[in-house]
Amino acid sequence: MESNNDNLRLFHSAPHPCGYWPDRQARDLVLDPRDPRLPELYAMALQWGFRRSGDIVYRPSCNGCRACIPVRIPVAAFIPNRSQRRCLAHNADIECHIVMPSSNDEYLALYQRYLTSRHRGGGMDQHGMHEFEQFLIGSWSTSRFMELRQRSTHLLLGLAVTDLVTDALSAVYTFYDPNETARSLGTLGILKQLEWAHREQRAHLYLGYWIEGHSKMDYKRHFHPLEQFNGRSWEPF
Repeated sequence: MESNNDNLRLFHSAPHPCGYWPDRQARDLVLDPRDPRLPELYAMALQWGFRRSGDIVYRPSCNGCRACIPVRIPVAAFIPNRSQRRCLAHNADIECHIVMPSSNDEYLALYQRYLTSRHRGGGMDQHGMHEFEQFLIGSWSTSRFMELRQRSTHLLLGLAVTDLVTDALSAVYTFYDPNETARSLGTLGILKQLEWAHREQRAHLYLGYWIEGHSKMDYKRHFHPLEQFNGRSWEPF
């Protein structure tokens, strides 16, 4: 792979426990994190099925496993289904604020409550402020935080970390109040990012990876139309 006639360096990570299937080992293909061109290469990397975590741009590259399927939504063609329209109606009392990335006690408290509920015992539930900043706030990416706040109380119920690239948004991570499951805040976060992308006439919203049979990833297949990356090109899901 080349950019500006200079070779793009890619590395394989060492094997590590899979974050989705605890009984499996995973490996990642990683763009050189020291490459000063990462901000300009990132949009192209998303088109190749890569993803950002902190300052690392990676794509799963596991021996004998191709479970992680990159998916994205073509924004102009998206039409919410009945369930998604109900989600929007049920959350009519929530307002969105797009803000610059930062770390504060309010964000951290919600993040820790979410991890304790959703990822207890997985290591992430021990994250503090340093891990929050390292994971969600990159040093080179153009990112925004989308706050989901209850209108009357201004209470923070959710936060979506979103990257802005040429002609697209990338949904990096969303966390929310685990006591508000009836609101389907994860789905709401995607719907609001789609509205944002539509306002700015961006072509795609990247959702990261879908994994068949994984309950925490299943919600992504309910957004139509959906596209998947087959290793060479994008095609209908």
